[in-house]
Amino acid sequence: MIKAYNIHKYYDDLHVLKGVNLHIKKGEIVSIVGASGAGKTTLLQILGTLDKISKKSDSQLEINGENILSLSDKNLSKFRNQHLGFIFQFHQLLPEFSALENVCIPAFIANRDKKEVEEEAKKLLDYLGLSHRINHKPNELSGGEQQRVAVARALINKPAVIFADEPSGNLDTHTAENLHQLFFKLRDEFGQTFVIVTHNEELAEMADRKLTMVDGNIV
Repeated sequence: MIKAYNIHKYYDDLHVLKGVNLHIKKGEIVSIVGASGAGKTTLLQILGTLDKISKKSDSQLEINGENILSLSDKNLSKFRNQHLGFIFQFHQLLPEFSALENVCIPAFIANRDKKEVEEEAKKLLDYLGLSHRINHKPNELSGGEQQRVAVARALINKPAVIFADEPSGNLDTHTAENLHQLFFKLRDEFGQTFVIVTHNEELAEMADRKLTMVDGNIV
C-alpha cells in the first residue's frame, strides 16, 4: 500500500528526515510516535503528498501502486483527492458551511454528481451518529462532533489511505477513546489503511504496529 525508501527532507540547512524507509500494508493501522521535533508530522505530510521530499537519486515513494515522485503537480492533486483522506488535530472545517456541506467538499472537487454525493454524505454522517446535526455549522457542534464530521469528510471519496495527525489531541478523554475505537471499526468495515501520528499512548498501542521516530528516522 505504501512503500517509502530513503526519504529525506531539508529545510534550508535543517535535515529533518534522514533517509526514512517504510512499508505499510493494505488495511493496516500504523501509529507513529516520538518526541516533538523528531520528524513525525513532516513524514506524514510527505506520505500524504502535502509536502515534497528533498530528492535523492534513489529515493522512492509508492502509494497504492502509484509512483508519487513521477506525478506532475496537477496529477498529484488529483491522486490526493481520489485516494487519500486527512484528519487533523484541529478539524479544519469551513465555518460558513454546514456539516453536510463540509463533508461533500472533497467529492465536489472531484466533480462527482451532487445528488449522489449528498446522499453518501448523509449516510456517512448517520453512520457516525450525526444524522440530527447535518445542517448545523461547526460552531454549533461539540469538539467530538466536529471531529466526526472531519472523519466523514475524509471518507467521502472512499480513499485507500487515511492520514491522521494528532486526531484526538484536542478532545477530552472519553471523546478521544470513542474516536480511537471508530478508526478500527472503519478499518474493519471499509478496509482503509490508517497512518496516525499521535502523542496518545493508548491509541499508539492499539495500532497494529507502532513506529517510533528519533531524530529524523524510524528506529
